[in-house]
Amino acid sequence: MGSGRGGGGGDKPPGSMDSPPDGALRTSDFEYDLPTDLIAQFPSAVRGESRLLAVRRAGDGTGEGLRDLTFADFPSLVAPGDLLVFNSTRVRHARLIGRRPSGAPAEVLLIHPADDGWIAMGKPGSALLPGKRVELDGGLAVETLEVLEEGYRKVRFLGGTAEEAMARLGRLPLPPYLDREPTPEDEVRYQTVLADREGSVAAPTAGLHFTAELLAALCARGAHVVCLDLEVGPGTFRPIEVADFRQHAMHAERYHIPESVSREVGEARSRTSPVWAIGTTVVRALEAAATPEGAVRAGPGQTNLMIAPGYEFRVVDKLVTNFHLPRSSLLLLVAAFAGYRTIRAAYRHAIQHQYRFYSYGDAMAIS
Repeated sequence: MGSGRGGGGGDKPPGSMDSPPDGALRTSDFEYDLPTDLIAQFPSAVRGESRLLAVRRAGDGTGEGLRDLTFADFPSLVAPGDLLVFNSTRVRHARLIGRRPSGAPAEVLLIHPADDGWIAMGKPGSALLPGKRVELDGGLAVETLEVLEEGYRKVRFLGGTAEEAMARLGRLPLPPYLDREPTPEDEVRYQTVLADREGSVAAPTAGLHFTAELLAALCARGAHVVCLDLEVGPGTFRPIEVADFRQHAMHAERYHIPESVSREVGEARSRTSPVWAIGTTVVRALEAAATPEGAVRAGPGQTNLMIAPGYEFRVVDKLVTNFHLPRSSLLLLVAAFAGYRTIRAAYRHAIQHQYRFYSYGDAMAIS
């Protein structure tokens, strides 16, 4: 049996995430084995036709209360007055394929603009040392100005702009576990139907399940739908390498919360209606912008908030999320929200019942 992250999980049964005997969670407690054929390599045949595992928050860890649904059933979990918050970021065509002066291949991934250039990553790393250039087609080139922490670089463009390069040459940056080039189908299906302002290098995948018709059905039930923007970065795929996850240096992501979201959260609180986060990126943005009283500050911000078991949520009451990589910060976030034993049981159930995992996979609704 293969592991979803390319390594074995020892003698643990599939999806076990065994509880530590003393209750003191470590990073290794978020490892699990996943058959590689459960990693969804392509989206479902039709958007919105994925499966949905309904999970009761803070269950007893036995799997009692888990329900196998389809995503079309999701409106039945939502009551009139519920607030649903989406991430409307759009994935940039941020992957640029070029060559070194020697002619050897090189690749640049643009993350976000900086004051005097762009923050980027690339491979091989030796091609992005200060002063070196990666040549693109059409006379464009990327020059590295500075090496930053965690493999990031500051770069500038020669012979044109980054926007021109992405428009003419950029490719959609698919997740690293999709070992293939993007197809025309990905151009549509790796964006949500609410995608608006470009800024991410990965999709807010919980939102990929929603169709315009499903959103209309939710509004017809009296639900409130609003959007914020969080720029999903490459750190979302990075496993936690330290033994104690509390020592993990969390990646930073930029967000913007409109006044309408702040207002709607306050109104949901006043009518005692739950706030649904559609995806872990929405959780991070809302919780990073939360006041001690549970209000949400509007405006731009940046968060490196690490949400792990023991965290006390201030805003989010319910969550829609996909199934996440072992040892990932996203898996810890979901375990913090639902309870470690509950998530352990849910992942075991999902593997046994052949759910599809990761970005193009199936979803959970935790309430």
